[in-house]
This record gives sequence, structure tokens and C-alpha cells, in this order.
Amino acid sequence: MQLYIQLKLLNKLRSTVKMKNSIENKLNARLEKISRDNYMDYFGIADITSPQVQDFIRAQGGDVVCGYPFAITVGIAVSNTLADMLPEADDTIRAIYKNHIYTVLANRLEAITSILAGSLQAEGCKAFTPPAGTVDIDRKRLAGIFSAKLAPHLAGLGWIGKSCMLITPQHGPRVIWATVLADAPLQPTGTPMSPRCGTCRACADICPAKAYTGRNFDAAEPREARFNPHACLAYITRMGEQGCPTPVCGLCLAACPHGRQHQRNLSPN
Repeated sequence: MQLYIQLKLLNKLRSTVKMKNSIENKLNARLEKISRDNYMDYFGIADITSPQVQDFIRAQGGDVVCGYPFAITVGIAVSNTLADMLPEADDTIRAIYKNHIYTVLANRLEAITSILAGSLQAEGCKAFTPPAGTVDIDRKRLAGIFSAKLAPHLAGLGWIGKSCMLITPQHGPRVIWATVLADAPLQPTGTPMSPRCGTCRACADICPAKAYTGRNFDAAEPREARFNPHACLAYITRMGEQGCPTPVCGLCLAACPHGRQHQRNLSPN
């Protein structure tokens, strides 16, 4: 009789776990479908529950972005046509590139994260969309309240490069990201990739501000071990002071070999 009861409890537990996994899989699939239907190039879900990750999140953005077990990430690939022109860009190209990144793609990402958060809320789940890009920036640290590259890195969509950008195998750093923090029955879609930059220094060598040290990413080190954001901002500021009507750079994004794979694919050889 006791064995019968134990087996019945075990079967009930298995049934509960199976049902939980089914709910998680369905919600994952629904959110991914929304993303793909809105022409997102990347979609992933990251587990952000580890104490190390939560400490990092709290240090950057405070309590408002803490306590969520998952981060949903979506990304859109940057126009290769524009990125390829950045090394020789004139004022017109810089203006078009800035509009492409900070208006066109940013608006698309803002719309899709709002839709994803609304879908979660309709399911009775808690969701929060931290501002992407330089919105609500901390002027002292030059950082937003949530790192846009954290979620895609933890979801296995790429690695943190020497440029401190998220480097994907398919598009290199030529992707713009946005995040939805969620307390919902989800499943992570991947695990972090190890750095693949090797001895490459393309981003560090092309940087006119000398803002990069050329060091590989190490989670135990501060960002400043690899990147000086104040040097980058100072260079952009000088561009404006010297009469450039649209002071943007993007040379590190253009130089990364992982982002130039399309050039090899288009080669007749």
C-alpha cells in the first residue's frame, strides 16, 4: 500500500513537471513568434537569477531592474550598406547612419518590447522594459540602467568582445538590442558563449579615441579594463566642436571581422 502511494505521488509530480514545462514552452514559443512576426533578427531568453548577475544588475540600475528571473532579448541587424561606409563617411552618410540606428531601429525595438511586455502582462505576469540606448543615462558612469548586451550574452546569442559590444557569429557587433525583464514561466534559450576574438585588435587599432585596451572580456574585471567610455565621448564631443553637424563614429562596429562576413559571401571568388 505504501509503495502504491509513493508511485502515485511520483506520477503526480511527473505530471506537474510536464505541465509546467508545457506552459513554459508555449509561452517561449508565443513570444518568439511575436518577435519573428515583427521581423526581429534575434530572439532569446536569459536566466538572470544568479547572485553574480543580480549584483551586476543592481550595481548598474538599482532595485528597479532587480528581482526578475528572466530577461527577454530581441535584436535587429544594422544595415551592412551603411556600416561598410563608415570608415569613409561624410556628413551625409553619418546623418543617415545616426537616423538609422537611433530613430528607425530604436523605434522598432521600442515597439516590439512594448508588445512583448503587454503580452506577458495579459498573462498575469510582471514585465518591465528598461530604456535602450542612452535613454536615462548615468552621465558619470556613461551607462544606462540595464546593459543591453547582458541578456543576449547570457542567452547564448554572442560574446562580449574587446570593444565591449556583443559580438554575434552571424553579424558581429552589427546588431542593436533591447530587453524585457520578466517574472514569468519561461525557459532560457541558451548559455553564454566564450570570447572568440583571439588576438584580433581591429576595433582597438581603428579607434580614433584610443578608447580600447585590446583586452579580452573577463567578467571579473570592470568595464574600464577594456574600454574608456569618457575617451569615446570626448572624441565625439570634439567632432561637434570642430564643426561636424552629425558627430557619430561607429568605426569599431565597421572594423570587426565578424561583422564583415557578408563581404566574403558576396565575393565572386
